[in-house]
Amino acid sequence: MTTYSSVDVALDAAGGPDHSFPIEYLNTLDVSGMPNHDLPLKVGCPIILLRSLSSFDGLCNGTRMIVTALRERVIEAKITSGKHRGETAFIPRIPLVTSASCGLSFTLRRRQFPVRLAFGMTINKSQGESAVLQREKTNFQGQSLSIVGIQLLTPVFAHGQLYVALSRATNCDNIHVLLRSQDRKTMNIVYREVLR
Repeated sequence: MTTYSSVDVALDAAGGPDHSFPIEYLNTLDVSGMPNHDLPLKVGCPIILLRSLSSFDGLCNGTRMIVTALRERVIEAKITSGKHRGETAFIPRIPLVTSASCGLSFTLRRRQFPVRLAFGMTINKSQGESAVLQREKTNFQGQSLSIVGIQLLTPVFAHGQLYVALSRATNCDNIHVLLRSQDRKTMNIVYREVLR
């Protein structure tokens, strides 16, 4: 296993370094949509891209890949979905900056590989990747999965999410749903006004 560590800097309102936040504190921050400070990877593990690097090469936010080699300055991976399925990609370390909506009182700049481990993904992320594939006019079947496991210990919370989760599978016999032991069904949220 190789663990890649980020370089973290807090930025002030003018975009300059703000040294009032200790580096050790910045390293502990886990911000949605950003890689963690420590990124442990092994050859063969699944990853998901967190930023669009090159739509021409199929490197869009949400692209799933399998790590094939771990280098000092790049991660080599094989793309597993879309028109570029099977192609090799080289992921560089890039600076990522938090948005104002992330809840921090300052801006965090983290220089790290823009990936996370992807043994599972949210319903929204799977739908987001599908939208990217459709915009690129790639084969929509590329997003489909041969086996789908859906954790529904709490019901879905938005219109159409259950449909999106269930429609990822290529065969309904390969859909596995985890519910609480006393439940045999789940709520499907539908806003009737959307259908009119």
